[in-house]
Amino acid sequence: MADAIFEHPRLVAVYDALDPDRSDLDVYAAIVHEFGARSVLDVGCGTGTFALLLASRGVQVTGLDPAAGSHAYARGRDGADRVTWIHGDAAALPGMAVDLATMTGNVAQAIIDPLGWDATLRGVHHALRPGGRLVVESRDPARRQWRTWNRTDTYRVAEIAGVGRVECWTELTEVALPLVSFRGTWVFGSDGAVLTSDSTLRFRERAEIESDLIRHGYVVDEVRDAPDRPCREFVFVARRASAPPG
Repeated sequence: MADAIFEHPRLVAVYDALDPDRSDLDVYAAIVHEFGARSVLDVGCGTGTFALLLASRGVQVTGLDPAAGSHAYARGRDGADRVTWIHGDAAALPGMAVDLATMTGNVAQAIIDPLGWDATLRGVHHALRPGGRLVVESRDPARRQWRTWNRTDTYRVAEIAGVGRVECWTELTEVALPLVSFRGTWVFGSDGAVLTSDSTLRFRERAEIESDLIRHGYVVDEVRDAPDRPCREFVFVARRASAPPG
């Protein structure tokens, strides 16, 4: 079951407004351009921001997400008719042969179950054309970014059109590496409603991700730094081998 932040209608509706700076997606749009990808599978597309960005630039995009709330929201946005939307996970993708697949943000880390991670890598492998690329982002565990996941460092407030004042913050709840759990809290000024969402991320080491990719039939061409978050993120650029793994 998806976290409440991706399912609850009130939380989904304010998700983008509370995170308006998506300059991180410029990095991935540039990668799409760099490799001349004409078709892209956006794994864990959420509310559809990246999928819609690419579609507005003429890229053929398939947006995939298991959260029904986020999926419904994405389908209702302006320009949504230019994207093929799939509600589900990568393990059950229909036949396709895309040039590039992306897993931006926390997508890879949100897949905490090893079997689910394996199924995702297999599913994406089958969705790529031979030689197609997978770009995966994941935080570097060595940076221990969860140390700032507390109310003081994460508190913010926004006035959102049609919603009103919303306060939100994040608090760390457990560190049991490689798993890190936290709780998000939202307070809606219009009626005083307080909503929470509990989440867990898996912090994989660089060598572990490289090994997993190779095991599932990818060639790891390079591991980049995230230019907007230097020394904090791994960005893996992997290529599907011409034949699937045996």
